[in-house]
Formats: sequence, structure tokens, C-alpha cells
Amino acid sequence: MAITSANQLELLQTAEAVAREKMIDPGLVVEAMEESLSRAAKSRYGAEMDIRVKIDRKTGRATFTRVRTVVADDAVENYQAEFTVEQARQYMANPAIGDEFAEEVPPVEMGRIAAQSAKQVILQKVREAERDRQFEEFKDRAGTIINGLVKREEYGNVIVDVGRGEAILRRNEKIGREAYRPGDRIRCYIKDVRREQRGPQIFLSRTAPEFMAELFKMEVPEIYDGIIEIKAVARDPGSRAKIAVISYDSSIDPVGACVGMRGSRVQAVVNELQGEKIDIIPWNDDQPTFLVNALQPAEVTKVVLDEEAGKIDVVVPEEQLSLAIGRRGQNVRLASQLTNLDIDIMTEAEDSQRRQKEFEERTGLFMETLDLDEFFAQLLVSEGFTNLEEVAYVDLDELMVIDGIDNDTAQELQARARDILEANAREALDKAREFGVEDSLVDFEGLTPQMVLALAQDGIKTLEDFATCADWELAGGWTVQDGERIKDDGLLEPFDISLEEAQDMIMTARVMLGWVDPAEAGADAEEDDIEEEPEA
Repeated sequence: MAITSANQLELLQTAEAVAREKMIDPGLVVEAMEESLSRAAKSRYGAEMDIRVKIDRKTGRATFTRVRTVVADDAVENYQAEFTVEQARQYMANPAIGDEFAEEVPPVEMGRIAAQSAKQVILQKVREAERDRQFEEFKDRAGTIINGLVKREEYGNVIVDVGRGEAILRRNEKIGREAYRPGDRIRCYIKDVRREQRGPQIFLSRTAPEFMAELFKMEVPEIYDGIIEIKAVARDPGSRAKIAVISYDSSIDPVGACVGMRGSRVQAVVNELQGEKIDIIPWNDDQPTFLVNALQPAEVTKVVLDEEAGKIDVVVPEEQLSLAIGRRGQNVRLASQLTNLDIDIMTEAEDSQRRQKEFEERTGLFMETLDLDEFFAQLLVSEGFTNLEEVAYVDLDELMVIDGIDNDTAQELQARARDILEANAREALDKAREFGVEDSLVDFEGLTPQMVLALAQDGIKTLEDFATCADWELAGGWTVQDGERIKDDGLLEPFDISLEEAQDMIMTARVMLGWVDPAEAGADAEEDDIEEEPEA
């Protein structure tokens, strides 16, 4: 094939035809042709030459030019594409390093092999352009709902035709009892769009909580308009779901708006989700109140929230226990996902037994350590005292309000408590030193002897060891694995050290060791305060 006047226009016509068919920019096809012709010319004139081809976008005329670059005398590596300043003076006036000299060369005759190679280059470029177009089209549609046609099923995964491409609905993203045949219409949530070696991959889902939220947005105009907001969604796909909503217009009931006239709106979502039962719950910023709503239809007697541990104890009547837990724990599991809290459900009898056990343990503690009789120890527990530290360092007036305790008795109680605490501290310190703890850690402000012993038992014996710890290693925390919250025990968690206190102590240790500049530490603390302020 020769690039002559007879087939110059054919290049542009071919480029436009391919571009229309693949729905890409014709300029990209022309660029692919230029590259393919350039490769063919190199095979004719020599691979070391820098041969460039430019196709005129109006006439289709292909211009072949040989380009040589001016380089330093000692930098010439390719004599066919580079030359020195002295050599360049034969062709250019005042050449400088980096200048390029281009001269036109005759067009090439393309043989069968060269034409085939050119065709492969063009096809590759067209495929790349098509993939880029597909990625650009779908990358911004992640997080939305799309309609498609089922093309085929591969190993349980459904391949869906979404117009200008294919998407995949993995078997773990299908609602359990769903089955599809080629040609079926399907509605899915675009979960992710990734650019991969084999082209953009579009991943769909019908089990994602966001799918349900988007379906409600389509069915409920108030959600689409922003009057009602979906705050949280928890699903057991194909079986049951809970969705929490809030209205920013006091005249609109969020639950009623989502249910619709005679349940028409929620029923449309239920039908799309293959009969999945949906509980619509009013959102409340007060977590215990919200949890009571989330556990519907069960009735709750009492809620005890531990914000620091992200845990909540719920007390229900005996006859409501099975309803609160749900079949196979479904109701409490969905409520836990909705509130992001670890829920422990117990009956009123179990709650009474637990409180009685705690009362007996604290009574026994005071009887043994303070040498009190049972009645006197029970008085302390009844007034809310839970440990020796509270007795030792509370104001005397708080002890004297207890019947039978005067000023002298209160002072005696505090003296006994302090003596025991000091003896325990000395014992803990002696044991810690047996582990080889250094004074730098013992003298660190904020650590009690018992804390130092706990650290030493885990191999933390110096201030340097302490400074390398993470805050969660000290205070504990929670890790989410496969959708379940798993508790991470902290070394100092038994001493009620919060995550913020652990962060402050670790940062102080790093400043003392010179690892962190004090000004930077202060700036970081201010940034943390700014970030937390809106939530407060």
C-alpha cells in the first residue's frame, strides 16, 4: 500500500468510520494511523531513525519527516537521530542543544507485513481509546443505580450489558434466591469502577445498603429533594432491612413519607428487592433513644450506654426477649449495624442478677480491704462508691452524709484506704523493678505503679518502649473485620485510660525524648480539636 493522492482521502474516511463505530474521537484514530505509518517508515529507512508522520486533517495528505536533535558533543548515542552543534551548522543557523531539525523524506511503500503491523497498531490504539472512553463515562456514575440486560452467567457471576460496555454482578452481590436468564432486565447499584489492564471493570451490587437508599431516593421525592435524609441502612439481603430517616421539615413525617399512600412507595422497593421486609425507623441523635426505635417491634425497659467502649446494654421484659433478638439474631444484628454499637440484650431478671452480683463484689471488696462489717460496706456501695480510690480521695462531706459516719470515722476510712493503696503501689513497683523497668518509665507523669507493672509484663520497660506504642495498644479499641466489630484489648484499659489520654501520654513521651518538636505536637493537638469541634 502506498500513500498516494489516490488514497489520501481514504485515510480520513476510514478514521471517521472507525470513530463513529467505536464512538471515540476521530483525532485519536488519525493519531493511531500516524504512529502505524511511522513504524512502517522506520522499518523501511532504519529503526534508529526518528521518522515522524503527520496526516493533514483536511486533505488526508501524509507527510513523512526525519527528525534529528542537537546534543552535546559527548552525548551523541544515536548518529541517525542525533548530531552535534558543529554538524547542525550545515543545516541550521545558530543551532543550540535541544533544537530539532526536520527534513521531509519520500513516502514509503507498505508491503503486506508492514500493512498488517500498521493495522495491529491502529486496532490497539482504538481499543485503548475505547477503554478510556468507557472508564470516563462510568467512573462518575459509581454510587448510582443503572439498568441493564443480562448477557450470560459465568461461574455464578452475572455479566450485564449496560449500554456501552459490560459490567459484572458477582454471586456474593446477588440477593440469595435470585436467578437470571439471558435477556432479563436487571437493576443494580454501581459499587465500583476500576481501571485495569484488560480494560475498565464495572462492579455491580444488589446487596449493598446503598442500593436500598438509592431505591428510596427514586421512590420518595422528599428524599431526592433533601427534605428527608437517610441516615443509616442495615440489610440482611433478601430477608429483612432497617432504614433510619430524619425529616428537616417539621410538617413532614419521615416514616409516613417513605411508606407512602397505602404503602405504595415502600412496596415498590420491597418488590425490587424480592420481598425483603423493611423497617423504617425515625432517626434520633440520642443514641439510647435511637436504639430503642431500632429494636422495634420489641419493647425496651432500660438502656445503659458505654460510649467509650461503643457498647450498650439493653434490658427487655422476659416475654419480649425472643422478639428483640429476632430469628437467628437478625433483629439485634441489624439494630447493631444501624447504630454502630455492640448490643447486649438481657432480661429484667438477668439485669437484676448482674446488679446484685456487682453489689456483692463491691461489698466484699470494702469488707476485706477496709476491715468493715457487711452492713457498713453495703452502706458505702449503696451510696455509689465502687473502689478504694473513691473512698480515699473523695471530699469528707460525701462520706459524712452516710448515716452513722461522723468526721472521725470518715477520716479513719480514708486513712485505711490510702494505706492500702500505698501498700499496693509499693508492691506493684517492686514487681515492676524485678522485670527490669527503668526509672525513666517509673517517673513518667500519668503512670501509676500498677500501670507500670502492666506495661512491664508486656515487655515495655523504658520510656523509649512506651513512646513507640500506639494509642489503641494502651487504651484498646475496636476493629471491623468482615462486617463484625472485634475488640482489641489495651494494656492500660483496666485502668480506664481513654484513647485521648493514651494519645497525650505517648506524645508527651516522644517530646521528652526529642522525637517530636513541642511546637508541632501543639499544632497537631489544635488540629484535632478543630476537626472534633463540628461533631461536638
